[in-house]
Amino acid sequence: MKLTLWTYEGPPHVGAMRVATGMTGLHYVLHAPQGDTYADLLFTMIERRNHRPPVTYTTFQARDLGADTANLFKDAARDAYARFKPQAMIVGASCTAELIQDDPGGLAGALDLPCPVIPLDLPSYQRKENFGADETFHQLCRALARPMPRTQTITCNILGATALGFRHRDDVAEVTKLLGLMGITVNVAAPLGSTPADIARMGQAHFNVLLYPETGEGAARWLERTCDQPYTKVVPLGVGATRDFLHEVAALTGLSPQVDESALRLPWWSASVDSTYLTGKRVFIFGDATHVIAAARIAATEIGFEVVGMGCYNREFARPMRAAAKAYGLEALITDDYLEVEDAIAAAAPELILGTQQERHIGKRLGIPCAVISSPVHVQDFPARYSPQMGFEGANVIFDTWIHPLVMGLEEHLLTMFREDFEFHSDAGPSHHGAKADLRDGSEPEVFAEPAGASGGSILVKMNAGGEAGAPVWLAAAERELKKIPFFVRGKARRNTEAYAAEQGVAEISVETLYEAKAHYAR
Repeated sequence: MKLTLWTYEGPPHVGAMRVATGMTGLHYVLHAPQGDTYADLLFTMIERRNHRPPVTYTTFQARDLGADTANLFKDAARDAYARFKPQAMIVGASCTAELIQDDPGGLAGALDLPCPVIPLDLPSYQRKENFGADETFHQLCRALARPMPRTQTITCNILGATALGFRHRDDVAEVTKLLGLMGITVNVAAPLGSTPADIARMGQAHFNVLLYPETGEGAARWLERTCDQPYTKVVPLGVGATRDFLHEVAALTGLSPQVDESALRLPWWSASVDSTYLTGKRVFIFGDATHVIAAARIAATEIGFEVVGMGCYNREFARPMRAAAKAYGLEALITDDYLEVEDAIAAAAPELILGTQQERHIGKRLGIPCAVISSPVHVQDFPARYSPQMGFEGANVIFDTWIHPLVMGLEEHLLTMFREDFEFHSDAGPSHHGAKADLRDGSEPEVFAEPAGASGGSILVKMNAGGEAGAPVWLAAAERELKKIPFFVRGKARRNTEAYAAEQGVAEISVETLYEAKAHYAR
C-alpha cells in the first residue's frame, strides 16, 4: 500500500462491494471506520445507480478502539439481518479494520443467523480490488453451488460481470444474444444480476462462459473441479475473438458456430476508402490485462494500427501480458504507477491512446487523443444507451469509440493548413476541445523582440508579457518550420530540439538547428 494521487484499483473490500452491489438478496457487513463509507459514491455517483450498495458498515471511531469493537460488529450484523432479511450475507473487514484483528467471520458465525454467512479473508495490504471481487465470487460459489443434474437443453452460466465493471451490463446482454443464436440458453449470469439462490443452481449448466478472468476465473476453476463444468478461455472482444469464441463454444456443445453477422460493420468500415487514413496509426494500450490483450489484437489485425506500447496494472496477469506484448515485438509495461505509464506514453509518442480514465487525463496533458477501453472509468463511460464491447455489436461500438478521436483529430491538420486564417489560426484548437477556445479580445498582447545582434524582422521571437525571452530562443522561421510537423509528434520534436540546442550551447534555434537535431536523434 502506498500514498498516491491516483490508483487503478481500490482495496479488496471494494471488489467485494462490486459483487454484493451487482447482486440482489446478498448483504455485506463490513467492519470499517466511518471514513470508509466513501465507497458508496463509486456506485451512486460514478455508476449512477438509483440505490446505495447493500452494505452495512460498523463505522467505528477512534474513541471505540479502546473499547470492544467486536460487539460493534456483532450488533451491526444482527441489525443488518433484521432490517434487510437477505438470502445470504458476506462479512469482512476493510484495510483499516484488518489492523485490529476482530475476526468478522468468527464473530458472525457465532451469531447463528438464519441465513448462510460467508466470511471473506481479503488481505488488504497484499492484494487489490480485482482480487477482492474474484475471491468474493469464488467463496460464494464454494458456499452455495453444488453438483446437480444437467438441464435437458444445453445451458451455460456467464461468469465475472460485476457492478462498476466497464460495460459489463451490456456485454452480458450481447453475449446472451450471441449464445441464443447458437441455440444455447443462459442458466445463470453471475454475479451481476443474480441472487444467492441463482448461484445455488449454477451446477445444472453444461458449461461456463468466462467473460472477465480478473473477476471470475477463481469461480470458473472451482466449478470446473467441483461440478465438472468446462469454461471458455476466449473472451469475445473484437471480430476475430468473437468468431474464435463461437468455435470454442461449438467444440464444447457440438452445435454450429455459424450465426448471423449481417449487423457487423467493423471489417468493411475499417477497410473502406474513407478509413484508409487509419492504417499505420501508432497506438499505446494500457488497462486491465483482458481488455489490453484483446485491444492489441483488434488494433493490429482488424483496424490496421501499429501497437507501439502495451501494458497492464494488474500484476496477477503479468505473464499472459508479457507473452502478448512479445508477439508485437514489445516489452510489456506492468505497473500500477500512473507516472510510469505517462513517461512510457510520452517516450512512445503515439497518435492514439487506448486506456483507462487515467490515460484520458494523461492524453489531455500530452495532447494525444484517447479512447477508454478498460476500468477504472468515470461517469461518462456508463452510458444510458446500449453500448457493449463484446460480440459483433461490441465490435461496431469499438470501431466508433476508437475512431472518433482520430476523426476529430483531422481538424488539427486543417488548422495547420489554414493557420494564418483569422478563424483557424494555429492556437485555435479543434472544435471538439472546448477548453482550447482562444478569446483573443481579453488576452494579454503578444510581445515580440529582436535578438541582440540580429537584423531584419524575419527572425522576431515571441517573448512573454513580462518581457523575458525563453532559453533557448526559437527564431520565427524555425517556429514556422516546426508547425509543418504533424501535431501528434510536434511536442516531442520541440523537446528534442530544445534539448539538442542546450547540449550544443546554441542560444537561438534556427531551421538548421531543427534539422540538425532531427538528424542527431535519428542516429
